[in-house]
Amino acid sequence: MQRIKPRTLSGFMELLPDKQAQMDAVLGVLRQTYELYGFTGIDTPAIESAEVLLAKGGGETEKQIYRFTKGDSDLALRFDLTVPLAKYVAMNAGQLAFPFRRYQIAKVYRGERAQRGRFREFYQADIDVIGDGTLDIASDAEMPAVICDALRRLGLERFCIRINNRKVLNGLFALLDVTDPVAVMGAVDKLEKIGPEKVAGILTDLGMTADKAHELLDILSASDPMGTLEDLAGKNPALDAGLAELKAVTALLPGFGVPDDKWRVDLTIARGLDYYTGTVYETQLLDYPEVGSVCSGGRYDDLAGYYTDRKLPGVGLSIGVTRLFYILQEQGLLNDALPTAPCDALVIPLGEELDYAVRCAAALRNAGVRTQVYTEKKKAKAKFAYADKLRIPYAAVVGEDEAANGTVGLKDLRTGEQSTVSVDRAAEIIQESLHTPVTPVKEK
Repeated sequence: MQRIKPRTLSGFMELLPDKQAQMDAVLGVLRQTYELYGFTGIDTPAIESAEVLLAKGGGETEKQIYRFTKGDSDLALRFDLTVPLAKYVAMNAGQLAFPFRRYQIAKVYRGERAQRGRFREFYQADIDVIGDGTLDIASDAEMPAVICDALRRLGLERFCIRINNRKVLNGLFALLDVTDPVAVMGAVDKLEKIGPEKVAGILTDLGMTADKAHELLDILSASDPMGTLEDLAGKNPALDAGLAELKAVTALLPGFGVPDDKWRVDLTIARGLDYYTGTVYETQLLDYPEVGSVCSGGRYDDLAGYYTDRKLPGVGLSIGVTRLFYILQEQGLLNDALPTAPCDALVIPLGEELDYAVRCAAALRNAGVRTQVYTEKKKAKAKFAYADKLRIPYAAVVGEDEAANGTVGLKDLRTGEQSTVSVDRAAEIIQESLHTPVTPVKEK
């Protein structure tokens, strides 16, 4: 038989069990935070009709999508969770209560070049609010509050949510006689990656004069963005509408509990995806700006229009969980105190006491203790080495005496402390020592 070298494709992440446990803890914190704000979880297929996914296509979306045929079907892997959500809401609008508040944590796929912190398959953790006909601007202000809370619950404090509005950009483009606003928006979105001079070159290639290109970049990089926009008020309706929305969103942030040092208005934020129409967001870890945004999103008023005549505006934010986890792991920020063991107690039978060991394990599980029985016929040293390698905190040793007396020899493998107790008391001791919550990220 020919041997095939096992390998994982570039841009795809696989984790060993202890790291997977840490990833699951991150996902659990996000899920709990989203539910705390009244979002309900849904799931959608990883594969959709290409026609559905590309209804609002073009731009980077067309370049990045994984597309294939199966028989006569033209299929594609989802590249985000927002377009499938629009389809989902359009299909089920008659059965949903609006505003519809959903979260989804799932993998998405993008065929872009794999690089540090960027993956082709990755988890996104999304929240969205969908309105029926209209959606109040307060929902735009709530998005940063949820994400701020989620990141802080993970143990992160050094981050900034940057906020802009696409209407502001459209208004500026109109004032400066931009003939291809979509292309200019894409160029602006590259400012942080390639710098203002290269962006200015792209803008002139797109037909802007050098003076107007630099005027646009000067406005976008102004130290007082709101003051700069106020100076332009009354010159363009789209800019005025965007400014009004920015004012409304930023005015509500303190009430939603978002600290002033966790957000700022940044006129350079454009977002590359084509469907955003109003507020847009990007979130940076301040100590790792080189990896780009770990959380982004915005307002989309017309996305569901490709599937229904019913107007279903929405706003949402998405955490790139795989990228975030990669950063935390690479920088040694994951909390080693976070429990990663597959169970809380390993029942170790000595001699021929397997039947009693199995019954003890069942009793511990009934009491809420995650429990495994070591059934392999090996020496005691190997059994304890197994528990140590998996970082299992407790061993419940059962031999002839324990079986006769209805007890277990409970050993705390972290401290070496041991005692002979009833199974019920063992469950109490284990639960009392493991109830302290630990954040996935180290405390500073």
